[in-house]
Amino acid sequence: MKTEKQDIDRLIKESLSKEEAEFYDSLDEQSLFDMMGGMYKGSMSWVMIIMTLTQVAAFGFAIYCAVQFFGTDITNEKLTWGLGFVTLMLMVSFTKNYSWMHMNKQAIIRELKRIEYQLAILNSKGS
Repeated sequence: MKTEKQDIDRLIKESLSKEEAEFYDSLDEQSLFDMMGGMYKGSMSWVMIIMTLTQVAAFGFAIYCAVQFFGTDITNEKLTWGLGFVTLMLMVSFTKNYSWMHMNKQAIIRELKRIEYQLAILNSKGS
């Protein structure tokens, strides 16, 4: 499968001008760290910054709840700190899931732009 993709990419690049080929290369797949950095660019960057800050704060408070949980012998306090830990870890999980969904959305948009660009080139070469 990898060789078919490479062959198709090679054929596309051969049919493009130098500028078009450079732009096409810029739309290629990103590494995980590039995708994580891409979350903080664009119109939704402020939401992702808030989500990241919320995630870090919730994790810090969850650790605090865990320390307090193991530091007490009173049952009611154990229940309170344990419930706080579980609730905050769920919050961390939900915000992390939202971040991964946002990265996935950005990857899909990137692929759609590649297809859109290829169709535009085919349309211009055909006419």
